[in-house]
Order: sequence, then C-alpha cells, then structure tokens
Amino acid sequence: MTNRLRVASTGTTAPPNSVPTGTAPTSATPADGPVTGRPAPRAASGRRGLHPARRPVLLGASLCVLALLCALSIAIGSRPVPLDQVLRVLIHRDDGDVEAIVWGLRVPRTLLGLLVGAALGLAGTIMQTLTRNPLADPGLLGVSAGATLAVVLSVSAFGLTSLYGYIWFAFAGALAASVLVYLLGAAGRSGPTPVKLALAGVGVTALLGSLTSAIALTSPEALNRYRYWSAGSIAGRDGTLVAQAAPFVLTGVVLALRLAPGLNSLALGDDVAAALGRRVGLIRLQGAVAVTVLTGGAVAVAGPLVFIGLVVPHATRMIAGADHRWLLPTSMVLASCLILAADVVGRVVARPQEINVGIIVAFLGAPFFVMLVRRRRLAEL
Repeated sequence: MTNRLRVASTGTTAPPNSVPTGTAPTSATPADGPVTGRPAPRAASGRRGLHPARRPVLLGASLCVLALLCALSIAIGSRPVPLDQVLRVLIHRDDGDVEAIVWGLRVPRTLLGLLVGAALGLAGTIMQTLTRNPLADPGLLGVSAGATLAVVLSVSAFGLTSLYGYIWFAFAGALAASVLVYLLGAAGRSGPTPVKLALAGVGVTALLGSLTSAIALTSPEALNRYRYWSAGSIAGRDGTLVAQAAPFVLTGVVLALRLAPGLNSLALGDDVAAALGRRVGLIRLQGAVAVTVLTGGAVAVAGPLVFIGLVVPHATRMIAGADHRWLLPTSMVLASCLILAADVVGRVVARPQEINVGIIVAFLGAPFFVMLVRRRRLAEL
C-alpha cells in the first residue's frame, strides 16, 4: 500500500492503456474513421466522370461523331449517294434525282432524327433526376404510351390529321400518363421506389397499349397512322412535318437546359435544395412541363421509341459525370447519335428494305434494361 502511494505521489507516468481516475474512457477509434494502417475508404459520392476540363472535349467529340452520322444518314440508303455528291447537292441544289433523294427524303429524315433523339435524351435525363429512379424512361414509365393513345384517339374521334391538331392531345396524354404512373408507384408505405415505378409503368403501358389497339382497329384512319407509330420510325416524314414539330421540341430543349442548375441542387435532395434557396416545387413543375413537351413532340412525329431515355443518360453519367450543365447537352447529342446510328443500321442490314429505328433501338436497349434490373442493389440516383 505504501509503495502504491509513493508511486502516485512522485507523478510517475501511467501505463499507456490505463485510464485516469474520474475520466470517462475514450474510444480508441478517431472521429474520422478507424485506424487500420490504411486510408479510410472514400464516401460513395457518385460518379465523378471526366475531369471538368475534359468535358468540353467530350462534347466537341460527340458533335463531330454526330456530324459524321448526319453525313452517313444522307448518303446511305436503298440508293447510295457518294459523299461528294451529297456535299455538292447540299451547297448547289439542282433538279436531278440526287437532289430529290437528298432534299426530299434524307435531309428531313436526318433532321427528324436529330429532334427526336435530343427530345428523348433530355426527357430521360430529367425524369431520372426528378424521380431519383435509374429505370426512368419516357417509354418505360408510360409517358410515350399515353401520348400515343391520345394521338390515336384524336384521329379517330375528332378526325385530326395535321400535327398542329393532334400534338396538343399528345401533350395531354403524356402528362396524364406520367401522373398516373407516379400515383400508382407512390402508393404504399415505401413510397415511389424505383422498382415500384418501373412496375407501375409497365402496367400502365400495357393498359394504354391495349386501349390504343382497340381504338385503332375500329377506325381505318387511326389504324393507318398507328401502323407507323407502333414500332417507331423516322422514315417517310417530309420537311413540312419537321418544320411543324421543331418549334415544340426546341421549346422543350431550351426549358430543359435552363433547368440544369436546379437539377444539380435537386440531385442532392429536396431538403438540401431548399436550404440552398431553390424552389423545389417550381423546379419539379418545370421539369414535368419539359418532359411532357419533349415526349409529346417526339411521339407525335416518330411514335413510341423506348430505351433512348434510359440508355443514353446512364452512359453519359459514366463518362461525363453527374453535373447537369454537361450531362444534359451531352445526353442530347449522344441520343441523336444513337437514333441516327440505329436508323443507318436499319437501312443496311435489310437492304433494299428497311428496319424501323424503334426495333433496332429496342434490340440494343433491352439487354441494358435487364442488366439494370438484375443489379443486386438498385440504388436511387
């Protein structure tokens, strides 16, 4: 006992593992992570993508690929046209057969592919951000099916044949279908999970598709138009139709690109976005309007093309990152590249016949969709 008191009074240093009297034991683990002799793992902060300085290079390279695909889209077909003749006809128009093929058929088809691809790429990107659902796509969540049903109904019931007449029905159908899918997917305690939204979209798409078929079978005029929409195609459209659809699609493109800063904030969560001064409700409303205009305009002229808005945003995020200031324009360009590439492939593999672009895109996008669904942990965006 005396020796112990003597040690305490002399101030001898306590052993390293001892705890002073009256002091709470402290944890051996620091606040920023355990000491294991190696760096702590990084937080899952999402896909970083390219260095910010390289994102303009990616966008420029995508535009160069798009320009090449535009040239191939004009040159390749049942009657091939050499690129030098294409360039000559584009600069100096004449009255020959080449001029009729290039300006009358392939230039409108190429421009329509650009519009439809940009519309669906932007719509898919916005839908995935607003719903935080990696499976969101205008074709998978019933938006395209709603627009198709509304167009067929307008032709059958009201006899509308011009784009300016039935495109408003396409907007209304796309909006109604998106609201219905979200309400069904949000039912229950777990809320709008990605899998529930995907299942609701599949169910609503099947229901609207059956209604569309029933209406089309009772109206020869509606059936005649529905035949071109059912598989999705950009062939057989003239320049007048492209000029009529362009203002609607370009309006949706401008609205979507203006949403980029707000979508960046919204991707952090509604609470964080509100703390940053963002009006969350207004951003979601503007996003819904943009998706409705883009999807309705694309479906009205090309039919229900699926998987464009699913595949392209995911591929772009892996390359360019999740910053919507670059994600939106790059997705727009790459989606147009995919549409034109699929259209060119459809002309080559079945020459002199053609395979609709919707079939080629579905063939490419279906395996990607299955891969996403079969992931063990289908995380929200």
